[in-house]
Amino acid sequence: MRKVLREEKKYLITIENYIVSNHYLSQILHSDAHNGINGYMIRSLYFDTPDDDDFYNKIDGLEIRRKIRLRIYSPEDDFAYLELKQKQGNYQEKRSLKITKEDAQRLIQTDYQVLLEKDDLFAREMYTIMSTRHYVPKAINQYRRKAYVASENSIRITLDSDIRATETSFDLYDKNLLLNPVFDQNHVVFEVKYNGFLLSYIKDIINTIDRIQTPVSKYCLGRTNTIKYIY
Repeated sequence: MRKVLREEKKYLITIENYIVSNHYLSQILHSDAHNGINGYMIRSLYFDTPDDDDFYNKIDGLEIRRKIRLRIYSPEDDFAYLELKQKQGNYQEKRSLKITKEDAQRLIQTDYQVLLEKDDLFAREMYTIMSTRHYVPKAINQYRRKAYVASENSIRITLDSDIRATETSFDLYDKNLLLNPVFDQNHVVFEVKYNGFLLSYIKDIINTIDRIQTPVSKYCLGRTNTIKYIY
């Protein structure tokens, strides 16, 4: 089980500013090893309760809330990460456990017994949460990410674009999964993740970028049909 505790700031930037900031960041910070020319793909399957408690907790802005998801980086992966992300005030705690593709597929079928087959405290905690609260798959979300890191203070800056989703299929490994755009394709989500405080030169980088702070949630974006009934 891997655990990360940090603060996160999210901003919206235009495609034009994305091109400029991407070039600037690549000159100053370390590029994520998976970046490549066009970044890398992230695909997540989100779970929620039958009453969409996690979704509404985010919409209502509750200070303490959580998200549960399975994450992969390619439909050809033979593994997945089971992740629990919890907001606690200004901090986000993310815990993750790498599992096999077969185990992930059992979770998608709501066979949570698979988590009890692992000698892992986090797996058992997830079994308790998901089984007692009757979590079920709700949406798949996919996007492309460019990421940059600063070794000091675990600082990570990500730029997410081409955000797409579906609420009609939960086949995480489908190579031909039909996904629909759920976010303005002319904007990018610029996110700064850090532990404790930002170094001054990182602040200077951020301040050079024309941006708007936003509480955008990729999970909520993926629940387009639900949002339609709220607003």
